[in-house]
Amino acid sequence: MINYLIRRFFQMILVVFLSAVASYALLNLAPGGPLTGLRQIQQNSRFRLTEEDISRIRAYFELDLYLPFRFSRWLIGEPRGALTIAGNDYLSDLKVGCRTEIQAMVQDPSGNISMKTIACKEYVYAKDLAGRRTSRGVMFGDFGNSWRLNRDRPVNLLLESRLKNTLLLMGLSTIFALLLGVPLGVYSAVKQYSKFDYFFTTLAFMGTSMPTFFFGIMAVLLLSILPYQAGWFYLPAGSATAVRDYIVPGLGTINAGSALDRTMHLILPVFVLTIVSVAGWSRYIRASMLEVLRQDYVRTARAKGLVENMVIMKHALRNGLIPFITLVVFTLPALIGGAIITETIFSWPGMGRLYFLALGDSDYPVAMAILFIIAVLTVIATLIRDILYTVVDPRIRLS
Repeated sequence: MINYLIRRFFQMILVVFLSAVASYALLNLAPGGPLTGLRQIQQNSRFRLTEEDISRIRAYFELDLYLPFRFSRWLIGEPRGALTIAGNDYLSDLKVGCRTEIQAMVQDPSGNISMKTIACKEYVYAKDLAGRRTSRGVMFGDFGNSWRLNRDRPVNLLLESRLKNTLLLMGLSTIFALLLGVPLGVYSAVKQYSKFDYFFTTLAFMGTSMPTFFFGIMAVLLLSILPYQAGWFYLPAGSATAVRDYIVPGLGTINAGSALDRTMHLILPVFVLTIVSVAGWSRYIRASMLEVLRQDYVRTARAKGLVENMVIMKHALRNGLIPFITLVVFTLPALIGGAIITETIFSWPGMGRLYFLALGDSDYPVAMAILFIIAVLTVIATLIRDILYTVVDPRIRLS
């Protein structure tokens, strides 16, 4: 086991590094960015930026550095300047970027004219980085500063402000989904081809075939908007708390920010996430249980005269849970990453909605921080899955 954990530790480091490289490269290649709006203003109005203004803005966002050096500073906080060894500076004249670019209007084959960079006028050297601010690197838990959502404020503060809401939402929905999905899947497998099985299978197929946003929109329409218009009991469908006191028929006046107010706002997103998870997980556990119930050791246990509940719970369910563990452990990244679609529909101030807003506003430090956290939690979940396999099935050994 120790040798296995050591190997997996180095594998996890490699996977996280490759994930960081991929996410950083994709976001840097994506259209948009902090200079896009300024260039549009410059093209469509009399407002003109000087070369000094553009150089200062590029340096602020570190867009004047070459991509490998930007990635290195984001990942580990280096380079911060010239390499100092025994009091001597080395690589101080290493070209790490371009401070001022030479641009020209270029016409493509279709006739569109755009501004293109054709050369570098002034380089940035490693020694020039000594006075620049930089984070300690995401590998050390410092995600830098936000570009737009919380301008010039640490990304960590944004993440901390949203983490509690996401843990509450995803934690409750996961618990409810497990409490409902596993028993329903087991009972459906035991009562195969019964009326309950047909009925539940139909509902499960509907739940897995419909997208999450469909259930979210229908929940808002049927449980919030229509009941409110009819003067019936309704559930609020936006944010985590109300901005002012409101009246709900049957409950009276609800104070904004109270425990009851938070609970009322939490019901709809938890309900939607639970439905989606139960539909998929129950089908998965049903298929796994049906395969196990046909095994010889289950028939042998029944032939020995064991009680049916003992056969199901002790012999069949334990082995049937082995494939299901793969699904359950990967809820760990979701506990932090959040449910992007659900949080967006219900304006839930969690990590998923934060990621959505960060992409929309080109706030790449926030988006890359969330992607990096999800990557780390994914490899940790994979390790937990392998360990749980040995707990559920003693025949499995890690070496």
